[in-house]
Amino acid sequence: ARSSVLQIYLTKGMGQIEASSSTQFDCVDEETMRIPLAVLYSLIFVVGLVGNILALWVFFCVQSTKNSVHVFLLNVACADLLLIFCLPFRILYHSHANTWTLKPILCSLVGNLFYMNMYISITLLGLISVDRYLKMHNRAGRRRLLSTKRSVFLCAVIWTLAFLFFLPYLIFQSNTRCFHYKDLREEKWKAYINICGVLTFWSVFISLMVSYGKIALKLLRRSQENPDLPSSPSFFQNARKSFFILFVFTICFLPYHMVRPFYIATQIQPTSLFWRNVANKANELTLVLSALNSCLDPVMYYLLSSSVRKEVLNLVSRVFCLPHAPEVSTKSLKLGYRGNSCSRAAGVH
Repeated sequence: ARSSVLQIYLTKGMGQIEASSSTQFDCVDEETMRIPLAVLYSLIFVVGLVGNILALWVFFCVQSTKNSVHVFLLNVACADLLLIFCLPFRILYHSHANTWTLKPILCSLVGNLFYMNMYISITLLGLISVDRYLKMHNRAGRRRLLSTKRSVFLCAVIWTLAFLFFLPYLIFQSNTRCFHYKDLREEKWKAYINICGVLTFWSVFISLMVSYGKIALKLLRRSQENPDLPSSPSFFQNARKSFFILFVFTICFLPYHMVRPFYIATQIQPTSLFWRNVANKANELTLVLSALNSCLDPVMYYLLSSSVRKEVLNLVSRVFCLPHAPEVSTKSLKLGYRGNSCSRAAGVH
């Protein structure tokens, strides 16, 4: 009898502990940032949608000599656009008191597409930095490493691996709630996948730092040895445009991936409610910065692609009735864009 009473007591005690733990996760503050997040994601959606649609229109309608930069930029624009299409669902979620009102399958699909395309963009930006580094060194053997065909193949591999990487989330995802702080102590495999994403970022970030560090050293040596070299202005201009990638990468993705390890740790280890709230708010704020990348990438297209630059200038001239913008030389960027019937119909001369 005593053993049965003790068993009942222990069972009730364990149940109270589990209920307390579950309640602690449910008590994480999701309300404070609800409206600011809805507003910020709305602004990012509008600006990013316009910028990336314009970029894709240029990439598809303006005939160009195919090269690795063009392939990578096209894929970045596609990834950004898919990420942007996920934002209205987040806006709807935050606008309805953090309640998912659509079909459960959409909850899993939208949430995972957002992260999948974010890491596709991160990887592609890393490949662009490698491409710029090889071209700055101007060695034919090295430049062939990222030929057009190999660039297409690399992009196909990246999309495939990203899909396979997030497929378990789509299959085993719980669809009762969306975009909320989750307890992963019973599903640590999800935390391990998140850790792999963090490691992917840091690998790409280190490669960017190394690539642009070597570019900076070469520019410094070249400026000291040949300050009056005729090709120096275009060389330095090209380098400054390339460094914009590092700037965007650092501003948008570094804060999120600095916070992410702490956030994951609170999901799989016993942590006080205070620190769970700190981790959740930091994660949400830095995630907005990551989404902001979809607005800044069109600026990168403008700097790296003469076709995008030319079409934007002509669009501005038509909208504001300004004199027609002159064509921009592509020699310094070596992208080789030429207008076709689409661009001529739009008024490019």
